[in-house]
Amino acid sequence: MELKTLCELNGASGQEGAVRKAVLEAARPLCDDVHIDRMGNVIAFKKGRTGNRHILFSAHMDEVGFIILDATDDGLLIFRPVGGIDPRVTVSKYVLAGEKKLKGVIGALAIHLQTAEDRKRVLGYDNLYIDIGAKTKEEALADCPPGSYAYFDSAYQPFGDGCVVSKALDDRVGCYNLLRLLEGEYDADITCAFVTQEEVGLRGATGAAFAAQADTVIVLEGTTAGDMGAVEKARRVCEPGLGVVVSFMDNASIANRSLYQELLALAERKAVPCQIKRGSTGGNDAGAYQRSKAGVRTCVLSVPCRYIHGPSSVVKLSDVEAQYALAKAYAESAK
Repeated sequence: MELKTLCELNGASGQEGAVRKAVLEAARPLCDDVHIDRMGNVIAFKKGRTGNRHILFSAHMDEVGFIILDATDDGLLIFRPVGGIDPRVTVSKYVLAGEKKLKGVIGALAIHLQTAEDRKRVLGYDNLYIDIGAKTKEEALADCPPGSYAYFDSAYQPFGDGCVVSKALDDRVGCYNLLRLLEGEYDADITCAFVTQEEVGLRGATGAAFAAQADTVIVLEGTTAGDMGAVEKARRVCEPGLGVVVSFMDNASIANRSLYQELLALAERKAVPCQIKRGSTGGNDAGAYQRSKAGVRTCVLSVPCRYIHGPSSVVKLSDVEAQYALAKAYAESAK
């Protein structure tokens, strides 16, 4: 399955159905067993030649999006983010709202009508609305009742020197590479977990971790690139084009030290471009896996992503390839 196909599917936390269906259909012919668990995760198992080891690779299917709460009397939708979205990146952006995928635009009070104080502060979600062209509250809620989702309306586009821009690159890049991993043959048993609701608290991974009982977990993620503007070199958490990012720590987990070192050594041996994540910000599903049952060895392999959690995030395809190459090398090295 192409990365473009995965990115252009809509699947915010709690509504991953379209992504789940596509992943399930793609994984089924590649696995010995594939099923959907109670959290909506797709769990794909591939029996190894020896089965002496069991490695779980994980990526999350959900993306950030919006959920409708109500509407104003004049037909503007009141909404909130699902996951962490900076309100500054949302104003004037196109969205698709409700089951009918109605075209909409996120709007705010025009600058001509704002006070001097308004212009000094960032407008929060209390001051933003989705305009779908409805004239009344009843009309708006007929098409987008409370609990409906809305998504950035952004196409996947190659641009520049080996870059792509799209919504949902976090973490459809990981899902894309999991499907590619399932095409290989390995000595170890391999489980690929495509999990739900990472963006709202690592919820799907908690269930997947409890059931899998793997001895090692490698999480494939997207992570915030820190190479923009006036950020000095020493504070650039990671940079697009320098390879897959290996994390020693973030706000949800601390990598198993021997596994972390093993992955770095393997990258050097196999000439896979890689970089160390120079910061401990953010968090991901490794936090859920690491603390499951008696605990499990975990480490995170990420793709640097500019403008993450926005309508137009950017990655380098060479980094996507490096993530796959290192994950595959680890799967092949496990005896």
